[in-house]
Amino acid sequence: MTDLSDARDKRWIALALLCVAQFVVVLDASIVNVALPTIKEALNFSEDSLPWVLNAYVLTFGGFLLLGGRLADLLGRRRLFMAGLVLFAIASLAGGLASTSGQLIAARAVQGLGAAILSPAALSIVAVTFKDGAERNKALGIWGAVAGSGGAAGVLLGGILTEYVGWEWVLWVNVPIGIFAAAITPSLIAETKSEAETRHFDVAGAFTITLGLSALVFALLDAETVGWGSFQTIATIAGSLILLAAFVAIELRSRAPLVPFSIFRVRTVTGANVVGILVGASLFSMFYFISLYMQQVLGYSPIKAGLSYLPLAITIILAAGIASGLVTKVGFKPILAIGMACIALGLIWFTRIDVDGTFLKDILGPSLLAAVGLGFAFVPVTIAAVSGIEDREQGLASGLINTSQQVGGALGLAILAAIANSVIGSSESPSTLVEGFQAAFAVGAGFAILGLIATLVLVRTSDSRAHVELSAQAAPAEAE
Repeated sequence: MTDLSDARDKRWIALALLCVAQFVVVLDASIVNVALPTIKEALNFSEDSLPWVLNAYVLTFGGFLLLGGRLADLLGRRRLFMAGLVLFAIASLAGGLASTSGQLIAARAVQGLGAAILSPAALSIVAVTFKDGAERNKALGIWGAVAGSGGAAGVLLGGILTEYVGWEWVLWVNVPIGIFAAAITPSLIAETKSEAETRHFDVAGAFTITLGLSALVFALLDAETVGWGSFQTIATIAGSLILLAAFVAIELRSRAPLVPFSIFRVRTVTGANVVGILVGASLFSMFYFISLYMQQVLGYSPIKAGLSYLPLAITIILAAGIASGLVTKVGFKPILAIGMACIALGLIWFTRIDVDGTFLKDILGPSLLAAVGLGFAFVPVTIAAVSGIEDREQGLASGLINTSQQVGGALGLAILAAIANSVIGSSESPSTLVEGFQAAFAVGAGFAILGLIATLVLVRTSDSRAHVELSAQAAPAEAE
């Protein structure tokens, strides 16, 4: 009995380790935001190249997630998790030591590759370690709270580090965390992989999906700079679609496909990934526009803007914890629907921001409502995305939901930035900026409403109820 209790305690310690790693991955998508002006001056970035400090990370992260998830299933989840951590840490060290803009962008791209390797491996380890039931809900609730709050925490931590110790530390902070986490992983996490599967890596499928997703993300991220109607944007999107079509053709003929399309026969898994895209499209860009509003219109300093995210981050953590308990009792579909409704209402509320706004009047209320929505959406969408999936495909399922959210985030930011810029134009007037941000928030709310509709239509009520029954059956065993 003591050995069983010790094993269970070890699982929760392992979960803490996995969550720390995921927190750093999410953190790094936003931590450099506040440091960008300082980085621009230090490394002589041009205006056109500066966004690529962010884009290079998102590009490789989104492009390689599916491959990372499948490799974790085939080669070993712990092995890939550790390899991703080490690569991430080395790239972070190189980024902080960069003396030119090209060196920093290259380091950020390698960081994204490390994140794409470790993130799906970490989530699949959680899903395999904690079986369906209340314990998995609790574990994924903690995972959702950590991942969901990472974006807000990144802005806060980035402001503090940039102000007091230098921009390099927004990257160097990852180094000791990554190395320490990799060092203690073998003592906490057992190796798991798909022993029954042939080790055929579907090189053609991996090449086409990675190149296709990378091209799509690149086109979306760079469209704001070169123009949506430019030859580059149109040609890159067309090339991406050709590669993605080639990927589908290859997978249908492969004896061991990178993505077995049979996984999409589970309608709830398909629905969860559609909702994941729309969560990313609606919410990830919210942080971007709130930051611009606070600094460009309200005149906040980087640290004040970062601290303003603290209530939002705390609310996400609390909401995710509550959501993980409610999912066990009422199922993931109702909680996900409530979450998407809260996100939509929060973004609609943000359309009322004012030139003479204040934190209490214009930011606190809608950000708290959107934070509740994110906590309530992130946990059930993750549970739905990996529920009913065999252990041998957990890496694939984890890679899919991560990919959906990242590509959705890139798509949403590109579309909403284009909408905001079409209103703002070359004007620097605060009133025009506010009008542009309001338009972006309105379209973001539209994405959230589509996510609510997708939840109601695509996520099966029977799967949600079955999850409640499974949790109830597992509860007595977990209590022993």
